[in-house]
Amino acid sequence: MHGKIKLAVIYGSVREGRFCDTVGGWVVEQVRTSEEFDLDVIDPLDESAKGESLRRRIGEADAFIVVTPEYNHSYPAALKGLIDAVNAEWQAKPVAFVSYGGASGGLRAVEHLRTVFAELHAVGTRDGVSFPNVWEHFDAQGDLKHPARAQRGMTVLLARLGWWAQALREARTHRSYSEVVA
Repeated sequence: MHGKIKLAVIYGSVREGRFCDTVGGWVVEQVRTSEEFDLDVIDPLDESAKGESLRRRIGEADAFIVVTPEYNHSYPAALKGLIDAVNAEWQAKPVAFVSYGGASGGLRAVEHLRTVFAELHAVGTRDGVSFPNVWEHFDAQGDLKHPARAQRGMTVLLARLGWWAQALREARTHRSYSEVVA
């Protein structure tokens, strides 16, 4: 099966003055440089990221990039609420992570999210992008001061996420994941 991969970029924060708009905006720019993906941005601040609309959008996606800050050594409650709002729609789909925060760059949040997505039968990918001390990486206009390292990481993330998305989409078309243990 061919065609563009439906990729949903999920924003993880709803805090006032959130830095997620800056990091998420950078992620969206990176995805848009690839013709491999059809992009959907899911923001928990947006009313369309709730109820049946959210269920449909998660269900239609072939892959996900979660953009998450680290709050108190974990991920935000709003992100957990969005994840828990649907269930089977996550199954047999890859999830990559772009994280940010203080010294750890959000990696502790990502480690917690990996266990959540594993429970939902989603496939967490190894490659991610992390921004430790995030405020030092971006200028006042939201542009990366030194983009080369992050862009290299994002290139690898997108290539591997694309591979997983294609492989799992083909597998789901041949046999529904819900039939595996039925």
